[in-house]
Amino acid sequence: MLLLIPGPVRTRPEVRAAMAEDIAPWDNEFRAVYAGIRERVLEIAGGVPGLHATLPLQGCGHFALEAAIRSLVPPGGRVLVPLNGSYARRAARLAREAGREVVALPGPDTSPVTAGEIAAALAADPAIGHVLMVYSETGSGIVNDAGAVGAAVRAAGRRLILDAVSAFGALPFSLAAHPECDAVVFTSGKCLEGMPGIGFCVARLDRLEAGRAGSWSLDLADVHAHALQSGWGSIRFTPPAQALAAFAVALDLFAREGGQPARLARYGENMRVLYEGVRALGLTPYLERRHQGPVIVTVHQPADPAFALQPFVDALKARGVLISNFHNTEAPTFRVGCIGAVTPEEMRGAVAAIGAALGDLGVRRREAA
Repeated sequence: MLLLIPGPVRTRPEVRAAMAEDIAPWDNEFRAVYAGIRERVLEIAGGVPGLHATLPLQGCGHFALEAAIRSLVPPGGRVLVPLNGSYARRAARLAREAGREVVALPGPDTSPVTAGEIAAALAADPAIGHVLMVYSETGSGIVNDAGAVGAAVRAAGRRLILDAVSAFGALPFSLAAHPECDAVVFTSGKCLEGMPGIGFCVARLDRLEAGRAGSWSLDLADVHAHALQSGWGSIRFTPPAQALAAFAVALDLFAREGGQPARLARYGENMRVLYEGVRALGLTPYLERRHQGPVIVTVHQPADPAFALQPFVDALKARGVLISNFHNTEAPTFRVGCIGAVTPEEMRGAVAAIGAALGDLGVRRREAA
């Protein structure tokens, strides 16, 4: 089965094979594996040893993002959130329910927020301390310009938390070049092509404050304190040990492929093949080509009354391609992921399967509904 969703992603056989072992998380051999993961992740993030640290948590990206908000934004602090997608709206909810005050910057889910818009919002409200931005919005596929927005945040003397859950490992960002960034947040099961189950924050240590989080489980300062006390190979609470072992293998494969530039190149070509392919089938991508990111291509559902999302997903699955059976865009769409252990040639096969599945359903009118 060709899995084409934006996470968890299709993985390599070597990654899956690493899961097939019973592991004691506090065994000295495994401690070395875990400590090595933290070091390699720090390097990928462009972190500076001693200034930044890799602070993992058990769970999904939402867990790690909430931990970053709680651990880095003071209680009651004001957070600017550009709301140009469904995952940005989730980030805003996490901040509100953590007791932080959200300042919304509304925008369409079809175009990125600009640095100028961020700068204007910060100038209008000096009480805003942080900007919380989604780098790659997997609701629609847009990519916000983290470099330009980070520069605007830095110029305004404010702080940035970057939700890079579906960006890290593919889209470029270096913490060393962005001193305004308090944390980059991501997970194991996206562009680094590991198994799901681990959330990561690569954070500035000088921005952490013990007890600020209001939660023991989500306190990044406590994660750091535990590492200092028990060693960087030690983990608070029971971890997804097999997923961590698989992630170590995924990091080996990431380096062997050529790291971030090579991964972005492959995903970008996957996206190009898919975007051009669905257009050739008479379908309408949700985004203009200039706004289309490399992680996911979202496509307007056809106007033909013969089209319905779940039967389309079922017909596509019968042809060996599995996509999401929901959408979270403002208009009805279907989404096809471009990330994971997928090649452009396989993506060409997926385009052919999409066309065949539409034929199976008798969908002739393929313009946007």
